[in-house]
Amino acid sequence: MAESPIIHPVILSGGSGSRLWPMSRAHYPKQLLPLVGPRTMLQETAGRVSDSDDYAAPLIIANSEHRFIVAEQLQAIGIKPCAIVLEPVGRSTAPAAAIAALKLVESAPGAIMALLPSDHVVEDESAFRNAMHVAAVAAAEGALVTFGIKPDHPETGYGYIRKGKALNGDETVHGVAAFVEKPNLTTAENYCQSGEYLWNSGMFVLGAQNYLDELERLAPDMMAACRKAYAASFADLDFLRLDADTFGDCPSDSIDYAVMEKTDRAAVVPVDIGWNDVGGWPALWDLAEKDSDGNVSLADTLLHDTHNCYFRSDDGRLITAIGMEDTIVVSTDDAILVTQRARAGEVKEIVNRLKSANRSEAIHHRRVFRPWGDYNDIDEDERFRVKRIIVKPGGILSLQQHKHRSEHWVIVKGTGTVTRGEEVSELHENQSTYIPKGVVHRLENKGEEPLHLIEVQVGDYVGEDDIVRLEDTYDRN
Repeated sequence: MAESPIIHPVILSGGSGSRLWPMSRAHYPKQLLPLVGPRTMLQETAGRVSDSDDYAAPLIIANSEHRFIVAEQLQAIGIKPCAIVLEPVGRSTAPAAAIAALKLVESAPGAIMALLPSDHVVEDESAFRNAMHVAAVAAAEGALVTFGIKPDHPETGYGYIRKGKALNGDETVHGVAAFVEKPNLTTAENYCQSGEYLWNSGMFVLGAQNYLDELERLAPDMMAACRKAYAASFADLDFLRLDADTFGDCPSDSIDYAVMEKTDRAAVVPVDIGWNDVGGWPALWDLAEKDSDGNVSLADTLLHDTHNCYFRSDDGRLITAIGMEDTIVVSTDDAILVTQRARAGEVKEIVNRLKSANRSEAIHHRRVFRPWGDYNDIDEDERFRVKRIIVKPGGILSLQQHKHRSEHWVIVKGTGTVTRGEEVSELHENQSTYIPKGVVHRLENKGEEPLHLIEVQVGDYVGEDDIVRLEDTYDRN
């Protein structure tokens, strides 16, 4: 087999993961959570393509709202990306791939890029590396390659790929005879029995310039919009931010629809890599270790006559169940999901209803992450709000003031440097300060340990948007 070219991983981390609500939310989606192990799914994906000299530094395409979390998670596992590109709005995978290709060809005109969702599980990493090698060689010869998962059951939730002829007599790579939409059960059973069909994985290995050429030919309006958005992009700290207006004008479409189903260069590498796209709670039940009754308990549980269920809690509360079958129960500090496993996909309907009602549970958790640390809402009522705030070492809140509220800060752990008007002072454990309405203030942790404090807000309005930032280390508006 020919020598594999260097592969440039492009990790797509822009999704909201609504099918895994209430743990996954718009401001902290599933790829940023440790759902199948101690590392987050983003960390697992990045680590998978950073373990050898076969790979260049990864390029990350991320939602602008997640930028600091993404950067911090990569830093935590010692991975330095070649770039983190920020999408102001989601436009699906075809434009995201085009932006990545435009970035890569600037420094490596012959770059082979591997487009990888950040929220997939791959259990057999050795088989994955072999498949990447095969795909990269085919991509270097001009093919636009996707991975086709060898099905082990008649799945109705995936699209399928029908294999064509083997390329160059090599059974490891085939042409694509057809892309097929999600089938009904009878059709899926026929697909599995035929041996000709593979699950569509959504992972691709492409020559960057070849992809741009095909997109130019097949979707010229999209390509023109991507070029315009990339040309108008600008550096923002360690990020590359796409221009909101020009990228917002870009048509939204997947690589499958925009390119792969129309090109004559499509190829598929059949793989058996222990793949799962973690599309919902049933997938996590499938992946997890079960007890003798088929239950998964990622919580403090007491179960009686209960079988084939999934229990998960991130709030420490006890979950008890009696006579339950094929059920999913997920508890967070502000919401509980209870559903039959077979109907877990309908959680998206709940999320849509929460959004329609403008409820915060659709968007963020009580624990909200910021570049300087995080805060957790403890209590709120008319005219007051109580938070627990943690500022990481080196973290600096913006220099700010409030029009509608005053604030009381009590340090419960660590040391904080407090700016209050013209006065700068240090506060230690069990000390406090009062910030009157309208006074310019700032909090900073110059120490080596996290700073913990309780903040009590009092005023006629205590919404999060009552902040006038006068200066911000992280260049937020």
